[in-house]
Amino acid sequence: MKNILIIDDEKEVGNFFRHLLEEKGYTVKVGLNGEDFKKFIQQDLFDLALIDVKLPDTNGLELLKQLKAAHPLCKVVIMTGYSTVKTAVEAIKNGASDYIEKPFDDIRQLEQTLENLLSDEEASSQTDVDKLADTLGFIIGNNQGMNELVKLARKIAKKNINVLIEGETGTGKEVLAHFIHHMSLRYDQPFIRINCGAVSETLLESELFGHEKGAFTGAIKQKKGIFEVANNGTLFLDEIGEASQAIQVQLLRVLETGEYIRVGGESIRKTNTRIIAATNKNLAQAVQEKTFREDLLYRLDVVKLSIPPLRKRMEDLPLYLDHFLKKLGASHLAFSNESIKLMKSYSWSGNVRELFNIVKRAVTLADGETNTITPKYLPDKLKSNSDSQKNEWNLVNDDLEAYLTEWTNQILSLWKEQDHIDLENVLASVKNLEKQIGRLFVLKALKKHAGNRKQTAEDLNISNRKLRYLLNEKGKM
Repeated sequence: MKNILIIDDEKEVGNFFRHLLEEKGYTVKVGLNGEDFKKFIQQDLFDLALIDVKLPDTNGLELLKQLKAAHPLCKVVIMTGYSTVKTAVEAIKNGASDYIEKPFDDIRQLEQTLENLLSDEEASSQTDVDKLADTLGFIIGNNQGMNELVKLARKIAKKNINVLIEGETGTGKEVLAHFIHHMSLRYDQPFIRINCGAVSETLLESELFGHEKGAFTGAIKQKKGIFEVANNGTLFLDEIGEASQAIQVQLLRVLETGEYIRVGGESIRKTNTRIIAATNKNLAQAVQEKTFREDLLYRLDVVKLSIPPLRKRMEDLPLYLDHFLKKLGASHLAFSNESIKLMKSYSWSGNVRELFNIVKRAVTLADGETNTITPKYLPDKLKSNSDSQKNEWNLVNDDLEAYLTEWTNQILSLWKEQDHIDLENVLASVKNLEKQIGRLFVLKALKKHAGNRKQTAEDLNISNRKLRYLLNEKGKM
């Protein structure tokens, strides 16, 4: 018989769970505060604990830590109100199995969640995740950062909350968004993607909200917008940082009220669309620079998932290569050890997208000639840096002239290629150039001022926040 612990200062909540769970044959203990919690965990072992975030003498996160230290196998569900969802997500990162929002509107879904946690279906659930990831071409691999990210993505997928995905160009933000959609309760509803930076402000407004006939020149008939088409489904807003201020205001209204108006229309429409937004920009910095609304960021950033760049996942490079070879129908080919070594020493500014393009190029050149893809089938930008290349992101004391020479050689190498040029990779490299030049100037000034950051910032006419950003000190911007 399974033992379940309920800790909530609202007696009605404890009585509700006691009635619900004892009918199913479980043993239930109910406490009101941290003192009750300590008494119960000293007396019994529990299979599941439901703990409220806010308690009169402590908080749910603290009790979660105590319970995991004393009884690591006990599963924990955090109970929260909407205003504390971020805290609940933090609890998941600290070992909670799930969280549930109060009031409990969907009792059937609540029962299903608890049954799943108590039925030890974790292994079969993981199998389902692996199958879905394989179907979507989503490589999870062995990287710890990716596995932690997927673990969190799985747990929040079924929640009706917005998600913000951060990551460099080409890291696979859209694939992750697809994964979340298919893991959610909306899996059988539409998943629609739109790139906020790829269309003009006027066209983006029409695409998102629809328009009435005659709303503007060329509007010869009424058109449904994405929020209408994707109702009850998922809308993936790629490159949300590129949206204009006017579009940001309208998005904020939809996120706050679920309401919108077609372009040229008058009637208010409702939508139940879930938003997954993605960006390769630092939106917190964009808020400081007044190019992105802080209130919109607050609404989007309920859960933030940051995808590690490919260069930090090199242990999974063979998995990516095998996947891409199968995708290209070239499973009979294999990369030589020397080719893999060259790839592991490369910085991959274009990440997974750049890797796919290079694999595609190599397959095109090698197919019919050999079964082994040697370095001769790889582009010069990989081979020219095999011995001397240092990752752009790890530069410390290199002088600016050497860095600019190396960067220029890489760009010229791309310029000379006749086929398979990915402009996104080139533009990403330009952004990295800007970042690294700023970083090198900061390092030079730091050396001049013997590490004094305040003097360095004043000398460079930048803020301390900007200085930390240029030094890649994450979490301090």
